Amino acid sequence: MQPTHNTLSETIRTRSIDVLNAHLAAAIDLHAQVKQAHWNVRGTNFIAIHKLFDAVADEVEDWSDMIAERASGLGGPAHGTVKIATERSYLNPYPLNIADWPEHVFAIASALAAFGEKLRDDIGRTADMGDPATSDLLTEITRGVDHQLWFVEAHAAPANTATQSSAPKVVMRA
Repeated sequence: MQPTHNTLSETIRTRSIDVLNAHLAAAIDLHAQVKQAHWNVRGTNFIAIHKLFDAVADEVEDWSDMIAERASGLGGPAHGTVKIATERSYLNPYPLNIADWPEHVFAIASALAAFGEKLRDDIGRTADMGDPATSDLLTEITRGVDHQLWFVEAHAAPANTATQSSAPKVVMRA
């Protein structure tokens, strides 16, 4: 732990740093998953999905930075190497055998949803342990996750529409 004038107790800061590093690993993994989809997407909606995934990756990278800087600002280390992220990420591995855009949309939506769910779990936890600023940061990132999830899911065709298009249909699973 690095010395700091932060007025939170060392116990609270240590616990918050642990929470933040768990989310940092997942955010780095999520960024790599979105870039994997970005590089490998194929199909009729290629350019729209390709550009969407690039924009999502930029947002995820910003979240990684915010998480890492909070951990460092609390006097702790930010464990942000790819090796650590691979070992510690709570996200499911990205399926490497897909190419069609609907499959990538589903996979990225699933990863975003899982990331958001874990963030939500820790919003109350960090507030309860006495770190409202980390709780607020997780809330801010969760809003961003929900926003990006909306953008990604908007590319999935609704299951029952009055006007059917020739594009493949993806039904998002809960």
